[in-house]
Amino acid sequence: MTALALSLGTIAFGRLPSTRRLMALLGPGAMVAVGYMDPGNWATDIAAGARHGTALLSAVLLASLAGVVLQALVVRLTLATGQDLARLVRQSFPGPVSGLIWLVSELALVATDLAELLGGAIALNLLLGLPILAGIGVSALITVLVLAAPGMGGRAPELVVAALVAGVAVGFGIELVMARPDAGAVLRGFVPTAGLVRDPEQIYLALGILGATVMPHNLFLHAGLARASLARAAPADRRRTGRWLILDSTAALGLAFLVNAAILVVAATAFHAHAVAADATPGIADAYRLLGSTIGGGAALVFALALFAAGQSATATGTMAGQIVTEGFLDLRLAPWLRSAITRSVALVPALAVPLVAGDGAVARLLVLSQVVLGLALPFVVVPMLLLLRDRRLMGRLALPRPALHGAGVLIATLIGLSGWLAATSFA
Repeated sequence: MTALALSLGTIAFGRLPSTRRLMALLGPGAMVAVGYMDPGNWATDIAAGARHGTALLSAVLLASLAGVVLQALVVRLTLATGQDLARLVRQSFPGPVSGLIWLVSELALVATDLAELLGGAIALNLLLGLPILAGIGVSALITVLVLAAPGMGGRAPELVVAALVAGVAVGFGIELVMARPDAGAVLRGFVPTAGLVRDPEQIYLALGILGATVMPHNLFLHAGLARASLARAAPADRRRTGRWLILDSTAALGLAFLVNAAILVVAATAFHAHAVAADATPGIADAYRLLGSTIGGGAALVFALALFAAGQSATATGTMAGQIVTEGFLDLRLAPWLRSAITRSVALVPALAVPLVAGDGAVARLLVLSQVVLGLALPFVVVPMLLLLRDRRLMGRLALPRPALHGAGVLIATLIGLSGWLAATSFA
């Protein structure tokens, strides 16, 4: 994926930056892509693949394309203003409005952290047999240790995350080889069918895929990382740097799309010979057990290791996003390990309380609920972003053409409507 980005970038933007500069430019996309293949995505992809085979691959594709557009828009906003999204909201909106957006953003970060905690706990349960409650505590501790890791010029956490992401990608490459899916069925799955607008269950799962893919914290994270990259660029190179950042995120999200598609395809293949009850939605643990019985113990082991890598890497980038939100809205900088400890402490309350009161079986429902919360929080982030993009005085020479603004408005309105429908259906 990096080689593809380099090839396309050379064609589009001319000469390559220096090797050191290029490595700095190609980092933000990978960090953002982590959030597109976290345990919340796993839960929805597995349910979609188990119940409808490869039919909902088109929903994975459409959700990924929406994510590519939104991430490119937030980079353009950062390039035009020199500020990240959190700072811009604080500076551009009245205090009560920006305060509300900050509170909702913090809630979304806690919901994100909750999903990662649960995903890590499930992985440790599958790998080591740890009870969910113990796994939650171990997962929380590991993340704090990773973020506090010294060395590498302060880049140790980023390098650990990059290694974990590579592990997820390699893991599902192995899964696909072992599963041997029907190539024709996979290709047909990328073509939208009437079921996406007629079948209520397909609609619900498609919206779940969308809600697990397009998440508020990724917009704050990308804006903050892009701001740091642009600040290091010479004034004459800022426009070209912005283009490289967009190309970087597009290539990285392409990799995340392939991982999500692979999760769905592996679930579809594993569950193919097993009828799924009409009122049952297979979860991550169900997929692990069925992989072991249908494909082999090696496939189940790779699945659990990849899940652990996805949960830990997504938690680290979620903490980075939290740092950017705190600094942007409150002008307060915290050490990454301290920021992680704070958000994890809040997320630990429901993560520990639900299994303790309702048992481990309720964890899957809590995971889905965290994605619903993210869907409800999305409008509080994308609407201010659209208003900022529409401000031609703020955007200056980088103001979007009116057709592009209208297209962005339609996309954001659609996302809000679908997220609202998903939330209303989930609570019904």
